[in-house]
Amino acid sequence: MMDPTTNGAAHLAVQEKIPAGRASLKATKSQRQTLVATGMGNALEWYDWGIYSAFAIYFATEVFNPKDPLAALLGAMAVFAVGFVARPVGGLLFGWMADHLGRRASMISTVGLASFGSLMIALVPTYNSAGAWAAVVLLTARLLQGLAHGGEMPSAQTYIAESAPASRRGLWSSLIYVSGTSGIVIGLLFGVLLNTVLSKPDMQSWGWRIPFVVGALLGLYTLIARSRMKETEAFTAAKATVRQPMWPEIRSNWRSALRVIGLGVGGTVCYYVWSVSAVQQAVIIHKMDQGTALLASVLSNVVLIISLPFWGKFSDRFGRRPSLLIGTGVPIILFPLLVNTVGQSFGSLFLPATLILVLMGATLSISPAVFAELFPTRIRTVGVAVPYAVAVAVFGGTAPYLQNWANAAFGPGAFTIYVVVLLAISTLVAWSLPETRAKDLTG
Repeated sequence: MMDPTTNGAAHLAVQEKIPAGRASLKATKSQRQTLVATGMGNALEWYDWGIYSAFAIYFATEVFNPKDPLAALLGAMAVFAVGFVARPVGGLLFGWMADHLGRRASMISTVGLASFGSLMIALVPTYNSAGAWAAVVLLTARLLQGLAHGGEMPSAQTYIAESAPASRRGLWSSLIYVSGTSGIVIGLLFGVLLNTVLSKPDMQSWGWRIPFVVGALLGLYTLIARSRMKETEAFTAAKATVRQPMWPEIRSNWRSALRVIGLGVGGTVCYYVWSVSAVQQAVIIHKMDQGTALLASVLSNVVLIISLPFWGKFSDRFGRRPSLLIGTGVPIILFPLLVNTVGQSFGSLFLPATLILVLMGATLSISPAVFAELFPTRIRTVGVAVPYAVAVAVFGGTAPYLQNWANAAFGPGAFTIYVVVLLAISTLVAWSLPETRAKDLTG
């Protein structure tokens, strides 16, 4: 990553005098601050996902009609899905901003908007006090967060990929899912803590608002930290060249856009199932204790975080394709078996979730590097942002609602088939990819 206190040329000159391993693994104080600012914004996005899904059980009957708890929960999950509709629009808006005004400008804007959305949810009125308007406020907040989230991850992963030494891009790119999964873990830990110290009535009436207040405050802190970041060398160099119309170049890279969607569909849904909605499903279907389910999910995600840098280094040494094939291909076999092992005990959720998440880490850790290596600098952010947001909105955003609906209508087997088919699509796309390890990103 480029040292924010020096220019890119000087930084590269320093790198040439330092062995590759030391140059990529040892960072100056200013570089660490930049990494933290990048990671915190990405963590906030995933934190939003996690706390919404984990606490929907509590706030659903507060925001929606409490006379029908199941309908209220489905309403909360529908708002969760609708919020993802805004992601492609946000991907286009903030992707364009990142490719025209800079990665930094986009990253500052997305974290500010996401923080405001969290504050709105924290202050949303109840159904008893505002009627249907409570759901309108919740929906508006989720749409704003959807816009922000549509641009946050593509901007952050482009920033990291362009800043990393080519020989360690996979390792550095693992920061995106390390920070993102950490955001989910923090959200789930709030659930464990609040379930311990608050009674169920208190959680139902006001306790669920606390994580959203914290999310708004974290967003404000990250906004300040990101305002001190510097632009990447790759963008600065591209900006100095004669600018050509963007849309013709986007159209000429349509195959790369389809590859982003194809790679994203399987991993997105499978990840949501085991990292986000597993707690809800374990409690509702298998009658697992809420605190037990949250703890199992937290620990499985912690193991995933630990595994991500190793998978990043694996791809830097052996290539992107082998890592992608492990992360999408092996879960095809394991997913149907592991879904059926979940029961009421801690181990019945922790063990299968840990196994499949660690295997998926082979794909998750290097997705930012792979996506960046598919596009030229001038459209790198928007080229990734729009198709990625479409994949997440269409498949990831609907996963919790579809899982609840399919389980009620057809049983869990139908949703399992759906996930396996999507994983197979991602595996085929991974097989068809050219090897891009250590590709020069300045073009």
